[in-house]
Amino acid sequence: MIRQWWTLFRDRLGFRDRLGFRDRLRLRDRLGGPSRPARLGPRGEALAARHLKRLGYKIVARGARGQLGELDLVAVDGRTVVFVEVKTRESHDGGHPAEAVDAEKQRRLTRLALGYLKRHELLECAARFDVVAITWPAGRRRPLLEHVRDAFEASGNNGMFS
Repeated sequence: MIRQWWTLFRDRLGFRDRLGFRDRLRLRDRLGGPSRPARLGPRGEALAARHLKRLGYKIVARGARGQLGELDLVAVDGRTVVFVEVKTRESHDGGHPAEAVDAEKQRRLTRLALGYLKRHELLECAARFDVVAITWPAGRRRPLLEHVRDAFEASGNNGMFS
């Protein structure tokens, strides 16, 4: 993402000099590169992955794309494939982060998970959905992380998942 921003900046101004990574970060912050909320999601996903690793999960995929969207994290807990949705917010002003995983989002995640299991020939494996809700207020180093195991059951239209 930083590389894309830097390329746009460089091309617009005709600036071809090579700056280091930290210099580009400083320039981005001064000139208004990607906003904090745009950077908040990836930071939350990285924090969630570290949390799950500490619990003994093995992270097997990050940002797995499907036709309907993206699975934030795919992990293995024992013999169970775990699809993890990570929601990161700066505050609870718009509600708790986990509340964003509504019925429609659950249906979409179910279909994405089914596609993932089919692609990787894992249909016979047990699977579940976890939600990691992170509240990370601006200016605080440590966020509040809540991990909801088995947050919801697979859902579809009239019992159909595919």
